[in-house]
Amino acid sequence: MAPFAFGWWQIVRLGLVQTALGAIVVLMTSTLNRVMVVELALPAIVPGGLVALHYAVQILRPRWGYGSDVHGRRTPWIVGGMAALALGGFGAAVATALAEIHLAAGLALAVLSFLIVGMGVGAAGTSLLVLLATGVEDRRRGAAATVVWVMMIAGFAVTAPLAGHFLDPFSGARLVAVSGTVSALAFLVALLAVRGIEPTRTEGDGPAVEAKRPFRAVLTRVWSEPASRRFTVFIFVAMLAYSAQELILEPFAGLVFAMTPGGTTKLSGLQHGGVLAGMLLVAGLTMGIGGPILGSLKLWTALGCVGSAASLLAIAGGGLAGPDFPLRGAVFALGLCNGVFAVAAIGSMMALAGMGGEAERGTRMGVWGAAQGIAFGAGGFLGTVAVDAARLVLPPVQAYGSVFAAEAGLFLVGAVLALRIAPAPASARPHRTKLVPFTPRLSMR
Repeated sequence: MAPFAFGWWQIVRLGLVQTALGAIVVLMTSTLNRVMVVELALPAIVPGGLVALHYAVQILRPRWGYGSDVHGRRTPWIVGGMAALALGGFGAAVATALAEIHLAAGLALAVLSFLIVGMGVGAAGTSLLVLLATGVEDRRRGAAATVVWVMMIAGFAVTAPLAGHFLDPFSGARLVAVSGTVSALAFLVALLAVRGIEPTRTEGDGPAVEAKRPFRAVLTRVWSEPASRRFTVFIFVAMLAYSAQELILEPFAGLVFAMTPGGTTKLSGLQHGGVLAGMLLVAGLTMGIGGPILGSLKLWTALGCVGSAASLLAIAGGGLAGPDFPLRGAVFALGLCNGVFAVAAIGSMMALAGMGGEAERGTRMGVWGAAQGIAFGAGGFLGTVAVDAARLVLPPVQAYGSVFAAEAGLFLVGAVLALRIAPAPASARPHRTKLVPFTPRLSMR
């Protein structure tokens, strides 16, 4: 396939896919979670296990990435993944409503639906990142990663309050109607966003010979490369640390600092504001403002990990310091460093995806996506288990502090691994002298 370069309009269009993805996922992880626990009075482990199931199926990401490598086009996998995600999201809402009438049937449908959601997220997300990695220049990768992730957050932010408005007064039928509408609109947005955005393959642009090798052979080759394996371990360790504090920070603030539910919700919002600020900081500096040193994705990945570790240690010590500790400032700093690390790591992932050639780009991205998904699912679960175990022998302040300190240790290990990430070889980077402006077609072929 002839080299091509995405302009900002194409990058924003691909970001709309993330917006659509986020719109469906937020209903799965927040609204349905609340309905199962409150309205249906089910144990919290039920929705927790379903969410973990949708993360567990991410282990299949390398296979979906390999499929797009062999097929030679990413757009059909994005569209197919979004279709599965929309179907699964709607099915989960139907399952929740059904559980009120017939619990066993509802839970069986919920398991199937969350599996389909996980497959859809994995297939669409992997191919979307590969398409971005293929068409975005080196200097734009940090900014492009920021754009698509901020747009996913926008999907969360817009859908949650709108869905909440139309869900009142609550009923199972209303839940199904709202979820079905969100799923249909999200799929339509994603379909229009990718329409004509990927260049058409010519007859001579067939997949490379090595991409036609069996999946196991390609996966073995990707995993045997020290750089790829090292980056996979880094992604797993860093994302484990990143996600482990997600479910325990608000309870910590409530128990140790006596904050109200409204106060801890605002604290969470402050953290997310810090994440956004960190992402925008890296986007600006890697676009050339920071020069060759401050524009280094490797540097910002490591600094984000170190800063996250320092912030977690400060929060852990803050519980011992007492109510005068500036918890809000420490939480904002944690969010800022989390945002720096996350967007720089994603930019590095995009840069390194092509180091084995176009024929393995999807498989490589799938391996890293699988590590990210599994770590994210395990992190939230292990964080809560660790706190519960620590509280059996320690008072709350020390129990939470010990877990935060352990997460800080993981971030420091991640920083060391980040500094060992090799730069993408020249062959993996877009050839800027050959890049041509790309104008989207009006129809897909």
